[in-house]
Amino acid sequence: QVQLVESGGGLVQAGGSLTISCTASGRILFITNMAWYRQAPGKQRELVAFITSGGSTNYADSVKGRFTISGDNAKNTVYLQMNSLRPEDTAVYYCNAQMTTALAIASASYWGQGTQVTVSS
Repeated sequence: QVQLVESGGGLVQAGGSLTISCTASGRILFITNMAWYRQAPGKQRELVAFITSGGSTNYADSVKGRFTISGDNAKNTVYLQMNSLRPEDTAVYYCNAQMTTALAIASASYWGQGTQVTVSS
């Protein structure tokens, strides 16, 4: 079984910082990329940031300069460092990974269960 487990969410005041992490486990052969998405109440899920296995990154315009995605390939873990948080960053943050596993021939997209980040004004 393959799973993604997020941790580190919580409540923080506006202007504060928070780091969330996501670890992939199971019969993983290769991780192509990992990403963070978020979904606020009443809104569609949106891409926040992603990182490739080679370390290339990309960010949504709304978080550029404030959020940093990083990865530890040896630990199959991705982090999202969030600085200068705003109330509009409040959402459930989901980890996503495109992985090739021993369970299937082709790579597939996997999702974590989500972690709540709440920014108070």
